Amino acid sequence: MKVNLLNYTLAKLEEFFLEIGEKKFRARQVFRWLHIYGAESFAEMTDIAKTLRAKLEEVAIIEAPALVSEQISADGTRKWALEVSGGNKIEAVFIPEDGRGTLCVSSQVGCALECQFCSTARQGFNRNLSSGEIVGQLWWANKRLGKDPKGEKLITNVVMMGMGEPLVNYDNVIDAMKIMLDDNAYNLSKRKLTLSTSGVVPKIDTLADDCPVALAISLHASNDEVRDEIIPLNKKYPISQLLAACQRYLDKSPKNYITFEYVMLKDVNDHIEHARELTKLMRGIECKFNLIPFNPFPNSGFESSSWEQILKFQKILQNAGYIATVRKTRGDDIDAACGQLVGRVQDKTKRQEKWKNYIPLYEV
Repeated sequence: MKVNLLNYTLAKLEEFFLEIGEKKFRARQVFRWLHIYGAESFAEMTDIAKTLRAKLEEVAIIEAPALVSEQISADGTRKWALEVSGGNKIEAVFIPEDGRGTLCVSSQVGCALECQFCSTARQGFNRNLSSGEIVGQLWWANKRLGKDPKGEKLITNVVMMGMGEPLVNYDNVIDAMKIMLDDNAYNLSKRKLTLSTSGVVPKIDTLADDCPVALAISLHASNDEVRDEIIPLNKKYPISQLLAACQRYLDKSPKNYITFEYVMLKDVNDHIEHARELTKLMRGIECKFNLIPFNPFPNSGFESSSWEQILKFQKILQNAGYIATVRKTRGDDIDAACGQLVGRVQDKTKRQEKWKNYIPLYEV
C-alpha cells in the first residue's frame, strides 16, 4: 500500500527515505516541496532526480482532504467542508483579522467527548484524523488563500479548536503540530500554535514534554457541580486535577499564561457568584479568560447570556486583576462560530440518534 507523505514529520520522512534506499537529505527536499511550496505531485519537484520521482510514484502519494464546499461570511470568515476517507466530512475555518489570519483546524471526525453545549458533540464520533489529514487542512488552506500583496501567506496562526478533542488523538496531533512548527514546512512559532482541550489531564502533562505549544482550556464552569453536567469529562478529571496540570504545564510552556475559555450560558454558569468563584479558583495561576457568547444551534437546550450579564461577569474578573476578553463572534451567519462545526460524521456512537429525543437540562 502506498503511504501518504503528508503523514510524516521530517524525522519520520528521513527514516522512510532510508528504508527505500535513499539519502536523508532527499527527504528534506521533498518535505519542503510538500509544505512550503504545496506540491500536489512528484512531477512538480523539479530539483529531484527523475529516478527518485519515479520511485516515489510507486510507493507514495500526496493526499490532503478534498474540498466539498466553501462558505464566506459577511465578516470575511471562510468555512470549508473537506472530505476525508470513509464518506466523512470535517470542517475548517479561516478567520481574517487586522495583522493576522487564524486557521481553526479539526482533529477528529466528530468528537469522542460529549460536551452538552457543542454542536460537534451532537454529531457523534467516527474516528481520529491522521496527522496528514490534520496538517492537510493547513496545506489545503494555504493553497486556497494564496498570498498577500507582499508575498506573505495569509495564515499566521493555527488553533486546534475545530471538530474533536485534540488530546484524545494525541500521537497524530503531536506529529501534525511538529510539522506546522518545522522551519522546513510552515515555520509557525509555538506562541502562534494553540491547542485547546476540555481537560485530558494525563495528556496535558505529556504535551508539556513533547510539544509545549500555547494552551487553552475549555473550562466553562467555576465548580464541579456545573462542569459535571455540561462537560462529562470533568467526572474523570475534576477541576482541581485540571488546574494542577495547568500549573505544571506553565513551568514548560512557551507562554507565561494559560487561556481559560468560558462559554456564557444563560442561567447555567453566568451568575455573579460564578465569576467570584473563578477569581478565587485561579489564584496563583498565570492566566487570562476568554468569555464566549454561546452560539446557538437547533435543539441545543441553551441560550447565550445577555450582553449586559457578560459585561458584568467580565468586570468582576477584571477587578480581581485578571485579563478577561469577550470573544467577538465570527462567522455565525455560516455556522462557523465556536461550537457550531458539524461536518458529516458516519457516527459509530449512536449519539446522533440519541439527540433526536433530547430533553434539555435547562429550560429555555
